[in-house]
Amino acid sequence: MQQHIEAYTKNLIRALSLDGMRQVPVLGAAMREAWQTGRGIYFCGNGGSAGNAVHLANDFLYGVGKQKGIGMRVEALSANPAVLTCLANDLGYDQIFSEQLRVKANPGDVLIVFSGSGNSPNVVKALEMGNALEMKTFAVLGYSGGKCKEIAQCPLHFEIDDMQIAEDLQLIVGHMCMQWLCENPGS
Repeated sequence: MQQHIEAYTKNLIRALSLDGMRQVPVLGAAMREAWQTGRGIYFCGNGGSAGNAVHLANDFLYGVGKQKGIGMRVEALSANPAVLTCLANDLGYDQIFSEQLRVKANPGDVLIVFSGSGNSPNVVKALEMGNALEMKTFAVLGYSGGKCKEIAQCPLHFEIDDMQIAEDLQLIVGHMCMQWLCENPGS
């Protein structure tokens, strides 16, 4: 077990030094601007990435606003099982996020997708819809970055072939932004 812990730690530390980290300030600035102007922020992903989307939506809705008195307008598109199963059944699983954005999102809102591979059809379509709606689109990605790397306006790509570390990075990036926003809420 000790060898595994050391190898995992080494891989995570290496991942934190990859180029994707350079885009974290861009994401933080977009989130702060959305907060200051009352725009919405939407998270989505599948599996563990869906769980991370829900976790971070909670952090930004409540945790960020403790000092300022109001949190951010944020939603995890993966959080409502009734909506997800309705859209998957009626339109197809590939449209569970894009249809929600079509109905809810406005130009200037922020979309943040989480994906290990960057190739899940529903997150690809979410980015396409976000771009069509003139949202600011971000993608936190592992592996090769997949299609999402090419579609997102600002990809945060960590070329790491390890799904668990790719998912860890989603939370780390989100928590970095959260802590920075708590200290730098702006006006």
